Amino acid sequence: MSKSNKATTLKRSLIALACLSAINANSVLANEAVIQGKITDENKSVFFQGAQITIKELNLTAISNRDGSFRFANLPQGQYTLVIKYLGAATVEKVITVSDGAVNNNEYVLRQQSSSMDNMIVYGQRAGQAGALNRQKNANRLTSIVSADAIGQLPDQNAAEALQRLPGISIARDQGEGRFVGIRGIDPNLNNVTINGANVPSPEAGIRSVAMDVIPSELIQSLEVSKTVTPDMDASAVGGSIEVKSLSAFDRAGQSYSFTGQASYNELTSDTSPKLSGSYSDVFDLSGNNQLGVAAALSWFERKFGSHNVETDGGWAEFEFEDLNTGEDVEQFGAEEIEQRAYEITRERLGAAVNFDLVTSATDKYYLRTLYSQFSDDEYRQRNEYKFDKGLILASSATDTSAQFEDAEMDRDTKDRYEEQEIFSAVTGGENIIGDWLIEYQASYSKSSEEQPNRIDASFAGEEITMGYQSAGDIPRLTQSANAHNLNNFEFDEIVLEDTLSEDKETSFRLDLTKEFVWRNHNGAIKFGGKYRSREKFNRANITVFDGGFNDATAQQFSTSTVDWDLGNFGPGLSQKGIRQFFNSNRSNLEINTLDTKIDSLGQSYQSSEDISALYAMVTLDIDNWHIVTGVRYEDTSFDTTGNKVELVVDDVNDDEYVNVTPWQVKQDYDHLLPSLNVKYTPNDQWVARFAYTNTIARPKFSDSAAFQLIENEITEDDGVVESERKAEVGNPQLKPLESTNIDFSLEYYPGQIGVLSAGLFYKDIDNYIKQAEVQDNGQWDGFKEVVQQVNGGSASLTGLELAWNKSFDSGVLLGLNGTFVDTDDQLPNQSDTIANAIIGFENDVLSTRLSASYKSKSYQFDDGGVAVYGDDHLQLDISAKYYLTDTINVFFNAVNLTDEPMYLYHGHRNFNYQYEEYGRSFELGITINSL
Repeated sequence: MSKSNKATTLKRSLIALACLSAINANSVLANEAVIQGKITDENKSVFFQGAQITIKELNLTAISNRDGSFRFANLPQGQYTLVIKYLGAATVEKVITVSDGAVNNNEYVLRQQSSSMDNMIVYGQRAGQAGALNRQKNANRLTSIVSADAIGQLPDQNAAEALQRLPGISIARDQGEGRFVGIRGIDPNLNNVTINGANVPSPEAGIRSVAMDVIPSELIQSLEVSKTVTPDMDASAVGGSIEVKSLSAFDRAGQSYSFTGQASYNELTSDTSPKLSGSYSDVFDLSGNNQLGVAAALSWFERKFGSHNVETDGGWAEFEFEDLNTGEDVEQFGAEEIEQRAYEITRERLGAAVNFDLVTSATDKYYLRTLYSQFSDDEYRQRNEYKFDKGLILASSATDTSAQFEDAEMDRDTKDRYEEQEIFSAVTGGENIIGDWLIEYQASYSKSSEEQPNRIDASFAGEEITMGYQSAGDIPRLTQSANAHNLNNFEFDEIVLEDTLSEDKETSFRLDLTKEFVWRNHNGAIKFGGKYRSREKFNRANITVFDGGFNDATAQQFSTSTVDWDLGNFGPGLSQKGIRQFFNSNRSNLEINTLDTKIDSLGQSYQSSEDISALYAMVTLDIDNWHIVTGVRYEDTSFDTTGNKVELVVDDVNDDEYVNVTPWQVKQDYDHLLPSLNVKYTPNDQWVARFAYTNTIARPKFSDSAAFQLIENEITEDDGVVESERKAEVGNPQLKPLESTNIDFSLEYYPGQIGVLSAGLFYKDIDNYIKQAEVQDNGQWDGFKEVVQQVNGGSASLTGLELAWNKSFDSGVLLGLNGTFVDTDDQLPNQSDTIANAIIGFENDVLSTRLSASYKSKSYQFDDGGVAVYGDDHLQLDISAKYYLTDTINVFFNAVNLTDEPMYLYHGHRNFNYQYEEYGRSFELGITINSL
């Protein structure tokens, strides 16, 4: 369908839905009686979101907002029965009489069901679970929710780790800490992330996925994962959509505060790290009925830790080396390079949120919500690179290879890097009820950045070293002669200085209009609106390569004590301070490699912009026990990218080398028309059945679609014939978005009190998925021997089963089990077949404990040398315990990664290491002070 036809179809849909509203308007406008109120506890200190409020006689239903409020308007005069239901609380029934033009405004108190524990629906893990399950049960789409109370019960340091406990959610870890979030095993780049309704740009160069470790868990009021979408949501959610909501003063009544102090200990590095966080909120009565809510939160965490790592650079493959027995070049399966790595890291996270909510009446609300997060990573990495060239293969098979090499090369190098990421988000908007229309509007600005100032990579080269290896599984066994650890044998070879900046900004505006109607005695609503997003992302690399002028300096000049490394013999270390001082003192005398400097700087720099215009229309209709949401969304995307074609010419004929740089700009427009249907069937209070048919997309990563070309051109002469051999790595600005058709069916059973048993089937048919390929033969690269590019790689489908059981027993025992099982007809990046979580705990008035396990089966990562690289299965155990000294003070203890689970990638077969990294256990002790 052409763009003009799609737009025409959408306009017709909007007109038709508007006419439907007008036809039914007469049945709504005749009366003006209103019932409104708030759902609270006996002490009027907590408001309940997600409660279901029903007017029995009219079969009208509303769901309470985060401030506990609800509203029914345009009611005929008469007597009605108001029924309020909330999991974990006794049902409330009130008879209310209303007259024309009257506004009935009351507070309604929820009381717990029979239990031996006080305040089970107000405080603690049960409160968080109850709130999340009520919102999940009453949502108009398939969702999973984590509340602030639940986050505080487990040792989760950031938003990513808090989300991993939900059904179908897995996380990718960096240095042992949760970072990127995958939904149902889908690559994190295929998800949408918003903070308070604003889309969050990624601070990292090249990607769309937001590293959620930059968001401290203390700033979060709730995390909501939508696995199906409705037309009023962004379509960029092949995996799903994640909504981060920061705290609001109206989440609790009156004044509220909290403070937490914590110390953590890392077993691997024997470092102790501090953490402080606090929040404050209050509601101020202004003139008239105006109320201003102010909420603020601050979190600071400095974490000192490290990791020990061994990697096989380039993996295991057939490669050419010189056989010392024969002196001939032979092809043999093995490794070309194995690396030992030791990391010393200090991470500091500062987060702040300040939110304002203004309520001028039950029909008029306004807000300003801000969130700031600064995340720094100060990393010093030492690395030994074992380079295998001339040697003897001692054994070789499909699962085991060992070899010994003489006169081999070895590099010792360091990375001294400080990286800082920042995210700032400001969202302002409001909602007004004017006549029969609910009008919602929002404007937002978000900015993310990542900066690496004055990074220094230093390299020392050693030769004539005897070394060997055996592919012994997770950790290759390395052998080396004594001179491998004599730092006098390693000459200063190169220093690379980097100053890089990546920045991603987005501005958006949205408008939504909703009008309720009655159709054949069935209640419904029409909603339509639009959204505009403008995004700009750039990556600026300023890289200088120094490869001479070191005056015969060796690594011995920077020697430190032997590196404490658990995976083998690392040898002596190199001084971080000494290398940096040497560079600062001698920089003016060092020789610059101008060719490499130009290639690295210009080849990695680009700028991309993206404008998205969206319109949607949807209808919500309640027919007896059926709740139907259907409609269509139209998104138009305009993409523009600017970069460079950088060509290194090595002219052996004229003994010359030079670089050609040509600017490259590409524009692309595309659009999508995306219908969807979400159906919920509730035959009674305990059962909920859902069906969804949705269409979603995922735009390409910026690094894949950026305008860049890195070309190597070698000119040689053979028998008087001049030949040019050209190889290239290029971006693909013409990439199409992934398009996914999704079908979901689920059953949820709520047996009473606080708990749910659920099962769901899902199917995704994905077109245009992106993979790396050699494209020199596609007709666009004549004369090139090899061209590597990301391309749209056809289609893939996956089918999955999602199971979950959560239950809070009267005995105080808490149980949570979930598992997601996926079958796919093709290998998708970061796709795991099995994701599972288990939590068992106990909670009473003074004690709360949890033992949690998170499991992720092996996942395909990428191809290297034509062979798949897999992430091994990962099982992590954590434990937490909390003891309440008083109603407002508790002390807690957490143990993270109890079994010291490493991260392991392998190349083809599990015996062939690609990357192995261990982090050690961590232990946390702290105290929290809360207001009631």
